[in-house]
Amino acid sequence: MYVPRERNKVVDRLAKMASDRNTEVEVFVNFPKEMLDEFGFDEVNVSLPGHLSKLVENLCNGNVVENRKFCLKALSTHKAIATRDSTQLGTLIMKLGAANVKATLNVYDEITKKPGSPQALKALNCCVETYKYAILSFEMVSSELVEGPQTANYDVAVIGPEIANCEKELIDAKVKNPRLLARNQFMKYYIEMGYEITSTLELENPNEY
Repeated sequence: MYVPRERNKVVDRLAKMASDRNTEVEVFVNFPKEMLDEFGFDEVNVSLPGHLSKLVENLCNGNVVENRKFCLKALSTHKAIATRDSTQLGTLIMKLGAANVKATLNVYDEITKKPGSPQALKALNCCVETYKYAILSFEMVSSELVEGPQTANYDVAVIGPEIANCEKELIDAKVKNPRLLARNQFMKYYIEMGYEITSTLELENPNEY
C-alpha cells in the first residue's frame, strides 16, 4: 500500500536503523479501511511479526468469535502482538475484559445518578451487580489459565448468561440507552474471545488436565 513519504515516519526510522546496524525487520500491516471506519480510527500501523501474528489471527478466526473485526482491533496493541503463547494471550484478554467491565461500571454509575423510574433503577442495579461479578470472574480466570484451563473455560462461559439477564432486565424496564447496549455487546465479544482462548488451551494440553 502506497503511503506518502511525509506521512511515513516508519520508513525513515527503518532507513536510519539499517544505516546504523543490522537489525531484524518487522512487517507493518495496515488494517482494512472498513475496519478502521467501524471503530473510528483514521489510520493504524501495527508492528506484526509473522511468527506472532498467527496466534492472534487463529484466535480471531475461531468458531466462537462472532465479531472478527472487534477481536483484531482489541488485540492490535503491542502487548497483544508481543505475546508468545496462548497462556500469555489469554491472560491479556482477561485483563482487557476486566478493564472493559470497569469502564462499563462507570457508565452504569453515571446513568443511575440520573432521574428514572423505580423499574429502571432496579434493572440498572441488577446490571451493576452483574458487572461486579464479571470483574471477579475475569480476574479469577487469569489465575486458572495455567493450572486449570477447563475450569477457566467454564468460568468465562457462565458470564454470558449473566449479561443476557442484565439485557433482559433493561428491556423489561424499557431502558433504552445506546451506550449501555454497546457496552453489553462489547462484553459479549470479550467473553467469546475468552472462551476461544481457554478452549485453545484445553486442546494444547489434552493430557495434563
